Amino acid sequence: MAPATLAMIREGSAKKGDVLGVARLAGIMGAKRTADLIPLCHPLPISSVKVELVPDAAASAVEIEATVKTTGQTGVEMEALTAASVAALTVYDMCKAVDRGMRIEGLRVTHKEGGKSGFFEQA
Repeated sequence: MAPATLAMIREGSAKKGDVLGVARLAGIMGAKRTADLIPLCHPLPISSVKVELVPDAAASAVEIEATVKTTGQTGVEMEALTAASVAALTVYDMCKAVDRGMRIEGLRVTHKEGGKSGFFEQA
């Protein structure tokens, strides 16, 4: 995003309100609705969803990290990816009036443990 857009987010002066707070909430809600959004993705008993949004002045970006936990015996990668995606889309929606050139990029699973496939760490 443009540096001025990031400054607006950090100052909390966006016309639509607290961009980071609203995006965090949207991400959490997105994780809980994953099975409704992605065909053949079954609903899971989610025990925890955390969405962190960190402004990065050097990159002129907002870094988003979603962590999802379940008590079930399956992975929650889709829920975490959905949470991060919805949070990023919310940032875009709330700031598009001042910066239509923003990009959403780098969405990926960086860490996973448990479930049938076990442990994964992005190199």
